[in-house]
Amino acid sequence: MQARFEGSDQYVATADLKLAVNAALTLQRPLLIKGEPGTGKTMLAEEVAAALGMPLMQWHIKSTTKAQQGLYEYDAVSRLRDSQLGDERVRDIHNYIVKGVLWQAFTAPEPVVLLIDEIDKADIEFPNDLLRELDRMEFYVYETREMVQAKHRPLVIITSNNEKELPDAFLRRCFFHYIQFPDRDTMQQIVQVHYPHLKQELLAQALQTFYQLREVQGLKKKPSTSEFLDWLKLLMAEDIPPEALRSQDSKAIVPPLHGALLKNEQDIHLFERLVFMSRTNR
Repeated sequence: MQARFEGSDQYVATADLKLAVNAALTLQRPLLIKGEPGTGKTMLAEEVAAALGMPLMQWHIKSTTKAQQGLYEYDAVSRLRDSQLGDERVRDIHNYIVKGVLWQAFTAPEPVVLLIDEIDKADIEFPNDLLRELDRMEFYVYETREMVQAKHRPLVIITSNNEKELPDAFLRRCFFHYIQFPDRDTMQQIVQVHYPHLKQELLAQALQTFYQLREVQGLKKKPSTSEFLDWLKLLMAEDIPPEALRSQDSKAIVPPLHGALLKNEQDIHLFERLVFMSRTNR
């Protein structure tokens, strides 16, 4: 019977997210996860691997990453140097083939979860360059003239922050899910997982302040789930009382330790200006 993902004690997964993971397992297609930064996309792969008892392999994409690096790289420079030194290793070209994370995932002795993290950071051609490999679960090594085929089809989880559009041909081969930003009830469950002993009065006031802040029009970057958790950790460490988060006349206040929530000077200036305006309009 095929394993199913039912969530975990460390990760609050909504019903539709669990459905998406299990759909990808059933279809044997990559699961493409989009959502705001800080909504737990990368952590999802870690928790799915742990819950299903599968090893996790991770490929974190940068702007300079090429698809070929995920397959293998031929270290011609080292081979040339070794030939000049008379090293016997040069006789076997396999000594200079560096296996990428896809090769490792394809040849693993058991099924693995393969995370391709933040695919939208790479060049626009990057997803297209992986179409055949992810579709057929095989690739050819020209230097050694061998075909590498997957022993077990890995569960591929691909994350994107929506920084650029992905090609249609790539999207057709994926099962897609967008992680909606958590509502207050879901956020409360997430906090409960991380800080089970947090005082409810502080949590209630922090949630109100946080969601009010996210609703401010014109913010360049809205605070995320991970930033909210960081902020709560600081509030507890500094023993900030709930009253410090509450304005006596229901007008806006600058929250203490707001540097955990607002991450650029434009947003801080915008919020301070709104606070000043609310005070002068009393």
